[in-house]
Amino acid sequence: MKLLQVPTANLEQRIKEELEENPALEEGDDAFEETFTEESQDEFSDSDDDYDEPEESYDNIDISEYVSDGDDEVADYKLRDDNYPEADDNKVVPHKVETSFHDMLTAQLGLLKLDDRTARIAEQIVGSIDDDGYLRRETTSIMDDLAFRQNIEASEGEIEELIRKIQQFDPPGVAARDLQECLLLQLHRKLREGKPVQKAVDVLTNYFDEFTKKHYDKIQKGLAIDDEGLKEVIQQIIKLNPKPGGNVGEVNKAESYVVPDFFILNNNGKLELTLNSKNAPDLRISEGYRDMLKDYERGSKKDKRQKEAVLFIKQKIDAAKWFIDAIKQRQQTLMMTMQTILDYQYEFFLTGDETTLRPMILKDIAERTGLDISTISRVANSKFVQTEFGTYRLKFFFSESLSTESGEEVSTREVKKILSDMVFGEAKKKPLSDEKLTEMLQEKGYNIARRTVAKYREQLNIPVARLRKEL
Repeated sequence: MKLLQVPTANLEQRIKEELEENPALEEGDDAFEETFTEESQDEFSDSDDDYDEPEESYDNIDISEYVSDGDDEVADYKLRDDNYPEADDNKVVPHKVETSFHDMLTAQLGLLKLDDRTARIAEQIVGSIDDDGYLRRETTSIMDDLAFRQNIEASEGEIEELIRKIQQFDPPGVAARDLQECLLLQLHRKLREGKPVQKAVDVLTNYFDEFTKKHYDKIQKGLAIDDEGLKEVIQQIIKLNPKPGGNVGEVNKAESYVVPDFFILNNNGKLELTLNSKNAPDLRISEGYRDMLKDYERGSKKDKRQKEAVLFIKQKIDAAKWFIDAIKQRQQTLMMTMQTILDYQYEFFLTGDETTLRPMILKDIAERTGLDISTISRVANSKFVQTEFGTYRLKFFFSESLSTESGEEVSTREVKKILSDMVFGEAKKKPLSDEKLTEMLQEKGYNIARRTVAKYREQLNIPVARLRKEL
């Protein structure tokens, strides 16, 4: 279950850890597969006890399962099978190497001429900035951190002065205490560059609450500007970055790379599913370890130390076989689950039309695969599939059902798509209310209540009608 939850991007690291911990496990390309039966598992289970056993217990060491006659000797184990075509090796698995947001701020600190004590205070401030670029820690709390952790007594004014210096760093808006200050920092920098944004500064300084609630009439009256002037101001503000740290380095979660676990290819109308095996190298039992077992088998004199070594070798081989078997089970479970989802939602994967998605819950897939619902849930929540229409989390394809007037059950995903299209096509000067959206959906034959529409709208991150209004 733990391996099942490991993302493809992290699987390579997990395998490396196992290779480092277990010398009996190694990578190899010339491996061939052997069935790991329950009987052989039982045979192996006697090797994980301690070595302080009576002398006679060493006389019963059976390594016949580990050393066989002929050329095969100890069987190798591999991870690939027919589910992993050679073409998969050509797929590019993206990865990124970037300077993190905090590294970038620390580098800019080095450009300031600060003594050692002041530099440590500045580093404390930079370390208190969160991933979005905000300094949400109170100045007094930073003072306490300096006093208790670094034994530095700093005044509130001294810290505030350094904060103002750090607020001049890139990206613009960094080290702000709230959204209003963040946007104003960016506008003030534009002002220093000679750009005409004074009206935007006035709006955010004196009418920030009205702006966030879109009470544009109050802003126009207070600043004596017409519709065109207000439009220009709004355009200047919405171009600002509300999360200055969110676009830099490793903390950019919104744009972080997603490594797909599955690929679905439309081959002349036939959908083909493959599992991303880029991060799953071939594994086998170490040749050195099987050679040691062969030497032990050939030897005539077997003292206690040799027998202890053989028990240790058997224990490591057991662990290696179990790990390889767990990796195989992981891949089989993933393929079985994704193939069932593909069959269930075949029309969507063929067309990319969200309205063709069928109602599907975890239980539906669990029943078809024979797997536990918790297993399906783990796969759905942590895995991605790449299609010609985009990359989706498997959770995307699961939805409840909703009845139409004709009694037909449709996916709530279909209703959300239609709702989203309605909002997208609405007149922005007079956006559709939840009541109107409900009426329009009911006219299309969907039995839906206004509160359900409101719930779906919130799930789609669509604000209420008043906040969607534009001039």
